[in-house]
Amino acid sequence: MELLLKFADLILHIDKYLVEIVSLYGTATYFILFFTIFLETGAVIMPFLPGDSLLFAAGMISANSNINVFYLFIILSIAAILGDNLNYSVGKYFGLRIKNGQSIPFVKKEHVEKTERFYAKYGNKTIIIARFVPMLRTLAPFFAGFGSLNYGSFIFYNIIGGIMWVFLFLFGGHYFGNMPIVKNNFSIAIIVVIILSLTPGLFEFIREKYKKEEVHEE
Repeated sequence: MELLLKFADLILHIDKYLVEIVSLYGTATYFILFFTIFLETGAVIMPFLPGDSLLFAAGMISANSNINVFYLFIILSIAAILGDNLNYSVGKYFGLRIKNGQSIPFVKKEHVEKTERFYAKYGNKTIIIARFVPMLRTLAPFFAGFGSLNYGSFIFYNIIGGIMWVFLFLFGGHYFGNMPIVKNNFSIAIIVVIILSLTPGLFEFIREKYKKEEVHEE
């Protein structure tokens, strides 16, 4: 419980922690942020890292420090794209072995086949939408590789999604993060950011459910 409270504090007050990191490490902050975003998108076991709030806070801090927002945009976009590529490769590694008859705990061949059917139907837009949904952002590229989604399609939408994700949250923080109403209520602003992150996925879920109900009624 204590660990959970500390994690919540980190997310809701990430601006304060980031200010300390910048003051202690200066330009090395670029590398710290790079590896954090890379791990959040690239390591299947680390979907809990605060990607959205970190990008927003980084943009906010860049407006009042020596950290250049345009350098951040390039560096963090690369981190997000490379992270998803690693995740895709790990998923492909396990997916191929299951197809070849190798046994992996808790994963069955029908899971691979189900994933392939899912990406055959929703693949392209899932890669982009998942970027804006915490947890799903980390899991989507893994299952894309797991189900053998065509790499050409994956990398194309991975690049688009990665750039869009970093751009919106980073520059959103840069231009709006220092407004008095946001700066003085940062915890509330982060909660709003998290809610907005969940909105695209929720909207898509409702839309697909509504379409299925219409088909069923016909």
